[in-house]
Amino acid sequence: MEKPAEETAVAKVTEAAVKGEAALKPEFITSKEKFHEFLDSHCPKGGENKVTEEHSGEPETKKVKLDTEDVNKGAKVDGKRLRGQNKSRPHKKPTTYDEKRLCASVIQGNKQCPYGDKCHFYHDVATYLANKPADIGERCHVYDTFGKCAYGLSCRFAKAHTTAELKSAENADVVKIYEGRTPVRNSLSKELQNRLRKHAVDFDKSAEYLKTLNNNKDKKEQQGNGAADLPAEQTTQSKCESTDSETLGSSEKSSTVKTVGALTDVDVIKLRACEKKQVDFRDKLYLAPLTTCGNLPFRRVCKRLGADITCGEMAMCTNLLQGQQSEWALLKRHESEDLFGVQVEGCFPDTMTRCAELINNNTEVDFVDINSGCPIDLVYKKGGGCGLMTRTRKFEQIVRGMNYVLDVPLTVKIRTGVHEKNNIAHKLIPEMKNWGVSMITLHGRSREQRYTKLADWDYITACSKLASPIPLFGNGDILSYEDAMRAKETGVSGIMIARGALVKPWLFTEIKESRHWDISSAERLDILRDFSNYGLEHWGSDTRGVEKTRTFMLEWLSFMCRYIPVGLLERVPVKINERPPYYMGRNHLESLMASQNVGDWIRISEMLLGPVPPNFNFLPKHKANSYK
Repeated sequence: MEKPAEETAVAKVTEAAVKGEAALKPEFITSKEKFHEFLDSHCPKGGENKVTEEHSGEPETKKVKLDTEDVNKGAKVDGKRLRGQNKSRPHKKPTTYDEKRLCASVIQGNKQCPYGDKCHFYHDVATYLANKPADIGERCHVYDTFGKCAYGLSCRFAKAHTTAELKSAENADVVKIYEGRTPVRNSLSKELQNRLRKHAVDFDKSAEYLKTLNNNKDKKEQQGNGAADLPAEQTTQSKCESTDSETLGSSEKSSTVKTVGALTDVDVIKLRACEKKQVDFRDKLYLAPLTTCGNLPFRRVCKRLGADITCGEMAMCTNLLQGQQSEWALLKRHESEDLFGVQVEGCFPDTMTRCAELINNNTEVDFVDINSGCPIDLVYKKGGGCGLMTRTRKFEQIVRGMNYVLDVPLTVKIRTGVHEKNNIAHKLIPEMKNWGVSMITLHGRSREQRYTKLADWDYITACSKLASPIPLFGNGDILSYEDAMRAKETGVSGIMIARGALVKPWLFTEIKESRHWDISSAERLDILRDFSNYGLEHWGSDTRGVEKTRTFMLEWLSFMCRYIPVGLLERVPVKINERPPYYMGRNHLESLMASQNVGDWIRISEMLLGPVPPNFNFLPKHKANSYK
């Protein structure tokens, strides 16, 4: 006897749950061959990529050429298939898409190039324009937003702001709005970069702390008194700190420093650590510091969609101290980020303390975070990241030193431990309270687990009780508002969202509105369009800026393709470790966005940033998320 349709559907859902697949409605499920046959019939490779209003709900887009022959070069090295870790990526020189660029002296309207005959770039505008790639669109987002475009004729939207005399136009009314404003802060100045390279930057407070640390190195630490590790100046804070629940835990036996002459306001400000800037972390949604994908344009997207706290990508303290421009770019902050911190990684008290003082004196941040949860070998084997959790003496010296030189709160991100069956976070958390940490984030997995097992929220619950009254944020496997509600019931002070934000950045909106957003493919394309516009603002609207924006968009799409539209699901919500079977979307664009093929991600980028250059090559960092 044939089973009723309802029973069959339930059986399929149960079977999918066992397999680790998301349960989709049967009418949308298809095979791999049919899926790609459908996409190729609408966007044939090497032909024209055309999305019509009929398929996507969007107006017909400009026809663009698709060239993906070199997309997955490097997918195998020496006959071995690469895996999803960064160590397996082939190291190649950056691809140059515009070998001969227009000289900056011509763009800026300077009369003479400072390099003279030695300059390798074009000075003749007519010659440059004859070799320049075609414009991408009719309007320039940078010009429309700021009233002028710093890239002038080299802009890939130059027709929108080029006069008949081949000069870049300005909209005086819009320019006036931004006069005196700095939308992006924390840039590295040339003057500071030169001083860092010449080792001419003074680290006075760090020197005080490190001198005392060295003097007391051989002394046995007195039980219950951490003041032996602090400079004499800091011991005068004991009376202030004894009334503060977030104390350094070293005030009971501290001595008083005798002063000569009047005690000025400046001295008082220096001495009172309890008057540091206060930040209310509780009951907020925290966008995790995401390496590669957590760039400024992506954070702006998440901020617009409801994120409360944002944090820059992990920066290496030694690179910051050397004045590396690429590392300082990770500290940049947009004016829309009202609660913003930076995350640093290091394994020695001297470099981490100096780095904290450098950040404190030269950037605008609301907090500084120590990364003691990074699992990658490059960091761990040097003693940083998760390695700090097993080096408690060094960890304490780093926390106390950074706390001493900072005027803003110091936070820490940790994992449950290093080994899967040996959790140690519960032992560290009470200690960190005494060291002066203002907030702790706990990722519910060990270093060994990486992302292969579900986060242990029972353990996070136990640790949140140990952390009180310091806020403890939980992190791991949040992909729906139900996940967030269950997390809040564990007693954590807030939630950090990482992969969930990459898969669906509108998750912040869902959590705040307690609903599932059955977002359309057109709305998702609009979010990507916002990202591309923010990218052009941040990285530039010339060829280099466009291709950098495209590369970071493709890295993001390697996660975003995992999203399964709510309207296609038999069972809501989907779990973060459930993968979809091959399925057809409700329109062509939705199907295209479901593809995990790198070539299809490139097709999406071409809708927003024009055709890729002939020598374009892209291999995602997370290779496990794509196939050739």
